[in-house]
Amino acid sequence: MWEFEHTITTMAKAETIWKLYSDISTWVEWDKGIVYASLEGPFTAGTRGQLQPEGQELLAFELTEVSPLNGFSDVTDIPDAGIQIRFMHRLLETAEGTSVTHKVTIIGPNAEHLGPEFGAGMAEGIPDTMERLVSLALERERQLVD
Repeated sequence: MWEFEHTITTMAKAETIWKLYSDISTWVEWDKGIVYASLEGPFTAGTRGQLQPEGQELLAFELTEVSPLNGFSDVTDIPDAGIQIRFMHRLLETAEGTSVTHKVTIIGPNAEHLGPEFGAGMAEGIPDTMERLVSLALERERQLVD
């Protein structure tokens, strides 16, 4: 197994971040590692979709947990590589603002070998992705005020 987790705190509201999470068409705006994302139904557990990481082939994923305003999880199976990639996204209101946590876990028979290889790029990109997410949320909130 391989894991990476990162947390930031922002003044953006959980509701605004949730709108960006649950509108999959925005994923390519805040996650520069993704060039395409689609969902084959509503943003609920069990719904399947496709995403294409930059420089890679299209991958199928499934939403495994969806808790509005709190977070969501998804899983991508890569059977040819012998791994499964699990993403967890959490929102928590705190006295300091909204705590945003993204965690990636790679499991499977080849996770010990391929996890660090696959995961290194994700671990490097996750902090920037999260900064873009909260920046976009704050921008959307400013637009509502103007």
